[in-house]
Amino acid sequence: MFPLTRPAPLPPALAGLERTAVMGICNVTPDSFSDGGRAFTPGAAVTHATGLVAAGADLIDVGGESTRPGVAERVPEAEERRRVLPVVAELAGRGIPVSVDTMRASVAWAAVQAGAVVINDVSGGLADPDMLSVMAETGVVSVLMHWRGPSATMDQADVYDDVLAQVKAELATRVQAALAAGVKPGAIVLDPGLGFAKAGRNNWPLLTGLDHLAELGYPLLVGASRKRFLAEVSALGQGQAPPAGRDAATAAVTALVAAAGVWCVRVHEAAANAAAVHLAQVWRAYHS
Repeated sequence: MFPLTRPAPLPPALAGLERTAVMGICNVTPDSFSDGGRAFTPGAAVTHATGLVAAGADLIDVGGESTRPGVAERVPEAEERRRVLPVVAELAGRGIPVSVDTMRASVAWAAVQAGAVVINDVSGGLADPDMLSVMAETGVVSVLMHWRGPSATMDQADVYDDVLAQVKAELATRVQAALAAGVKPGAIVLDPGLGFAKAGRNNWPLLTGLDHLAELGYPLLVGASRKRFLAEVSALGQGQAPPAGRDAATAAVTALVAAAGVWCVRVHEAAANAAAVHLAQVWRAYHS
């Protein structure tokens, strides 16, 4: 196990957590791979998000642009803002900690002004040259994910000699860029980017090697929920389970990585994953 480190500027609702945080996913999109269209209006999104909180989520990650591998296309900035900002403002107004899932600096800035306390950029600041500056200026918790290109072409970048070593090195490069832009070290969280430019076989070394990624000195976020690499595991060798059929495997991964000491898990379903985190907390207490 590695130390359960936490970034400094977490909001009061999360700062006292002595366990892995559960980040509930609220996709305000028509085309996300698992739940596209489920919460495509602000009202439906708020209802979905509050349900996740009631089921055990500690914060909500609101995104208005799908990153579905191979098929997702960028949406216009105005449309992304229209989808995201009302939901962020409403949830923040209810006292719910909100993360904004965006690759656009302008959307991130507006979301923080609307009440978001986390910027979650799956491109790690690579998609928009102004993103790292926004992270620095806002001072909120900033998640930098490992990324090798947009959804349409990411599978072509799934080429590694040593996936764990290369992801670690590429994340270190993003950290240095963030620090150079003025992002405070205590605000940085790293995400190995499971499923992004990574086939099934290339996700497992990252999950089993989290202690090596933690050597970079920053808290880790793991987003395994319903991803492609869990499809065969979830089907118990009998084909490929659909996204909603991967929740049991997701919760199992959550228990393992929470026991290992990650800062946060990003999930579609909250109740089983919150239970998995609490189980891991008990496991850690007895292990120590």
